Amino acid sequence: MWYLPVVDHLRCLFANLEDAELMTSHASDERKDDGKLRHLAEAKQWTNFDKKYLDFAIDPWNVRFALSTDGMNPFGERSSTHSTWPMILIIYNLPSYLCQKRKYLLLTILISGPTQPGVGVDVFLEPLMQDMQTLWEVDVDMIYAFRKETFTLRALIIVIINDYPALFSLSGQFKGKVVSSCI
Repeated sequence: MWYLPVVDHLRCLFANLEDAELMTSHASDERKDDGKLRHLAEAKQWTNFDKKYLDFAIDPWNVRFALSTDGMNPFGERSSTHSTWPMILIIYNLPSYLCQKRKYLLLTILISGPTQPGVGVDVFLEPLMQDMQTLWEVDVDMIYAFRKETFTLRALIIVIINDYPALFSLSGQFKGKVVSSCI
């Protein structure tokens, strides 16, 4: 397993002048209120979360992520015995047209081995969950290049994107049934 710390990724983004400005673009006052979803900040999940956690919502630089994962065969052979699971964080603070650009997708975990991680994937997720807990509870000092000042950053994973087999693995299930050792 390879783990690339989330905090280091965020420090690089906020230290870059152009990226720092983009990271707070979701808080723009230029939004239209016509019922159309143009940015994820207009989604019900985002707005409901902001109503519940006002202290998080008040700071535009606080980061919201989506966690996406799926197993793949890097060699393209159907009968290969090798499995690779990338775990990617998608930054939802960015303008919607940049959220899926390669530059802003954060590869945080790469699990590689002869078989898929299965129901034991939670062991591999532990460093990421520790980073996310730190970013939620402790706050992390960052340099905001756009204003040339420091601030405390908080972050959370607001949504998880995957297919059903990956969902079963992440939720401690095997072929749709709960594994007793994970309860």
